[in-house]
Amino acid sequence: MKVVAINGSPRKGGNTAYAIALVGEILRKEGIEYEEIQIGGMAIRGCLACNTCSTVKNEKCAITTDILNDTLPNMKDADGIVIASPVYYSGIAGTMKCFLDRAFYVAASNGGWFRHKVGMSIVAVRRTGGSLVFSGLNQYLTIAEMLVPASTYWNVIHGQKPGDAVGDEEGIQTLKTLAANMVWMLKMREQSKAIEPQQTKKVFTNFIR
Repeated sequence: MKVVAINGSPRKGGNTAYAIALVGEILRKEGIEYEEIQIGGMAIRGCLACNTCSTVKNEKCAITTDILNDTLPNMKDADGIVIASPVYYSGIAGTMKCFLDRAFYVAASNGGWFRHKVGMSIVAVRRTGGSLVFSGLNQYLTIAEMLVPASTYWNVIHGQKPGDAVGDEEGIQTLKTLAANMVWMLKMREQSKAIEPQQTKKVFTNFIR
């Protein structure tokens, strides 16, 4: 089994990276391959709403000037995905938001790659806004029909300067519990593929009368 972690923080070696590594350590001890992909700090533009990915269906985004298309096959092939972001003005970091909008739309438009993969979110924050970003990240996971493990608290770890998160004992415990639950869910998923429910065709509606 393999899990891919997407780091949306521009601070390499910061508290978001620490949280991702903490989870990865537990997964690797269980024999799960764990790949970390740094996208924070890169020039990643937002979705153009061109719908090329849903009409051409070549499993790629029409924007070819950034890392997204190189990352999509890793995410498609993984059994689990971790998405992690720092808090910017009580929201998901801009680069990460652009990446997720496009990645999840391409996946949905090309057969729903992420359906029933195990997905979890991690947030690093100085003081407040963590629960808002946690909720925002989870919107991507749940609309994609991903399996989302839980923990004893919301998946938020605190710290300002790189290394500060080491002192957040409850945050560390939350992430360790989260990682253990992800391992368990990955193993359950592997053993229950034979009874996986069929995918339904999505119905699109609007509220214009």
